[in-house]
Amino acid sequence: MTSVSKTQVGIVGAGPAGLLLGHLLHLAGIDSVIVENRSRDYVIDRVRAGVLEQGTVDLLTAVGLGGRLAREGMRHEGLYIAFGGRRHRLDLAKLTGGRAITVYGQNDVVKDLIEARTATGRPLHFEAEDVSVDGLASSPTIRFRHLGVEQELRCDVIAGCDGFHGICRQSIPAGALTVYEQVYPFGWLGILAEAPPSCDELVYTHHPRGFALFSMRSPTVTRLYLQVPPDEPIERWSDDAIWDEMLVRMRTDDGWVPNVGRVLQKSVTPLRSFVAAPMRHGRLFLAGDAAHIVPPTGAKGLNLAACDVQVLADAVTAYYANGRTDLLDGYSDTCLRRIWWAQRFSWWMTSTLHLAPGASAFDRRRQVADLEYLTRSTAAMTSLAEQYVGLPPEVPVPTAGV
Repeated sequence: MTSVSKTQVGIVGAGPAGLLLGHLLHLAGIDSVIVENRSRDYVIDRVRAGVLEQGTVDLLTAVGLGGRLAREGMRHEGLYIAFGGRRHRLDLAKLTGGRAITVYGQNDVVKDLIEARTATGRPLHFEAEDVSVDGLASSPTIRFRHLGVEQELRCDVIAGCDGFHGICRQSIPAGALTVYEQVYPFGWLGILAEAPPSCDELVYTHHPRGFALFSMRSPTVTRLYLQVPPDEPIERWSDDAIWDEMLVRMRTDDGWVPNVGRVLQKSVTPLRSFVAAPMRHGRLFLAGDAAHIVPPTGAKGLNLAACDVQVLADAVTAYYANGRTDLLDGYSDTCLRRIWWAQRFSWWMTSTLHLAPGASAFDRRRQVADLEYLTRSTAAMTSLAEQYVGLPPEVPVPTAGV
């Protein structure tokens, strides 16, 4: 026996994109059902991004999700670029009129969103099995099995927020999407360490042995990364070997190094850039990692997802409020303008700070020249700062002749 139900918006995926979309729709009085194939604990515990743009912080605060964020998030008004043994501080707030970033783990964002969703009483189904979508042209339907019962959820629209490997983008017919992709010849070996931060801001390091990044998750936990080959087996790296390499790459002439502590988690993640366009097929709308992936160097993934669903929620709200379809029709173009700007920035950060295999002496010296110019030019620092703290959700359309 199949249980048949209806909703206005069916949301596939309970990551930040799906949960935030559900919350925004709830505030607008629009019904939604969220379906997730993973468990609640898995969704909360997976370690992902931790840098929130100013606009993301402002959005979460405006929709009533800023309480714990304000108490526990770590506001950073600058960051460091390190090369040649020296750290150079970029004053993000000064360069952008007071805007900044906040370090607050994605798992904390998800935890806050789940609590908010649970408080509304609107449906949130974890551990859904055999999830599929069909009828995308006119009668969108989500089918899944939950707690042993076959479910058929009939929707006005479906939001595909189920990540890069999810089923929503894969359900779009071949040829309907154009895919743009670049796979980088390196990955990040990332660790969570039980060590208090030795610096109160992020440190991006360009080193002859490869890129490294110092970040943090709390006053007692740091998050650090090393550039490694994309297929590097994590088993090759003992905790001691990781720390040895971290200290070699990150040590600066003023004596700064990250604090060493017990490694809590470690993994290797390949880097890629990916965009699928358009972000709409019929009544299916893609958002977040289902539509785009950026290398983490620019700290844009979670923030792009938040912008996607903000634009989508506004479009859906306008549709139900007065029958407007123009915002839904323009959803993909609106999002893709910002996404491509973020892709360009993330690519630039990645190519400037990492060492490409086989790079020539010219390539390496050019990278150093890039970094020297960046840290000496107010215009260059301002360009990085305004992109790093975040562009507006809707990048303006260029006027004629521009």
